Amino acid sequence: MRGEKKPRLVMKFGGTSVADTTRLEGLVVRVRRELEAGYDVAVVVSAMAGETDRLVGLAEGAVRVMDGREYDTLLSTGEQVTASLLAMMLSDRGIPARSWLGWQIPLDTDGRHGRACIEKIGTEGIERRFSEEGMVAVCAGFQGVSDRGRVTTLGRGGSDITAVALSVALGAGRCDIYTDVKGFYTADPRIVPKARVIGEIGYEESLELASSGAKVLQVRSVEMAMRYGVKVRVLSSFEECGGTSLVGEGEGGARMEKQVVTGLAMSTKECRVTLAGVKDVPGVASEVFRPLADRMIDVDMIVQSVSKQDGKTNMTFSVQSEDVDEVEKMLIRDREKFPYEELSIDKGVVKISLVGLGMRSHAGVAQRMFEVLAEKGINILVISTSEIKVSVLIGEDYGELAMRSLHTAFGLDEGE
Repeated sequence: MRGEKKPRLVMKFGGTSVADTTRLEGLVVRVRRELEAGYDVAVVVSAMAGETDRLVGLAEGAVRVMDGREYDTLLSTGEQVTASLLAMMLSDRGIPARSWLGWQIPLDTDGRHGRACIEKIGTEGIERRFSEEGMVAVCAGFQGVSDRGRVTTLGRGGSDITAVALSVALGAGRCDIYTDVKGFYTADPRIVPKARVIGEIGYEESLELASSGAKVLQVRSVEMAMRYGVKVRVLSSFEECGGTSLVGEGEGGARMEKQVVTGLAMSTKECRVTLAGVKDVPGVASEVFRPLADRMIDVDMIVQSVSKQDGKTNMTFSVQSEDVDEVEKMLIRDREKFPYEELSIDKGVVKISLVGLGMRSHAGVAQRMFEVLAEKGINILVISTSEIKVSVLIGEDYGELAMRSLHTAFGLDEGE
């Protein structure tokens, strides 16, 4: 028996990081390095790149009506393959390891298939093998088990949630998220060539960027990290770099003087929904949005304006493109509950967001944003603000121009 308790580390590897056995060899090297540094290591893996999409395609080509329980069982197999393969490779190279599926850990969730939420994690088995055998735990991300014994999945990006939740349950000192990028950028570098890596970023800022379209961390994983104070680093799987560290406000020497805008994000998966001529009475907004909330459909930007008709109002809001068909069906179905004159849906929009803690103490950020967009001839369709974020909905044809122009205007270009 080993006896001594070592510090614990959770390492999460995304789909491109585990795309084939060559890349898995790179993971073996990284895991060995952390073991030699004195950590007990739990590894969370995603399905190999493209595998989840392949499984989705199989299901969509085979059935007309999807059974959520069987669908989750199917999709969870991608992570199972990666976990078992990596565990075998580690063991074969002299590193004791075993794989853990969601139901084996167990990672207990509610019963909402496709969007399950974690309720608790039992880590006794993993901890016993840490202490007795020094064994690496290779955990399948994205999946759990309901109280009915059914496999559940946590939604797209669910392996990030698994990693952060496991860090909380194990009391890990750090959670390293390995991806195909170097960390959080000031903007998507594929759109803005002058974008640069952000060395340190606050939990709140990373949450706003993630929810606004930055494809670095899953939104729920950032919420959990912030709630429990998990020390998260975002690192590249393919090169050695400092990455991005998530820090609390006041942590990190580089953040004593905050830049007004930390970064920009663009979400291309937005749709604008407008209900025109809704009866303007108390409770109508609740009637519109309650069924969406019951279906866990995220509604982002909401604007209510006076209609030209007396006693009527217009409601505009944005939803994710993956939800818009369901939203349309629900609004048509419930028309008797909240009568309206017209329903229109615009799928040709993008959301641009400016994020920064410095906005709290600096006025004029929104005005400057609007000014820059006006100079480029870009019309704003919807506006929403929070304490550290300003978002606008604009036509999709102007998204890249808006990103590059705003990045320069707020002094975020590399070298400035």
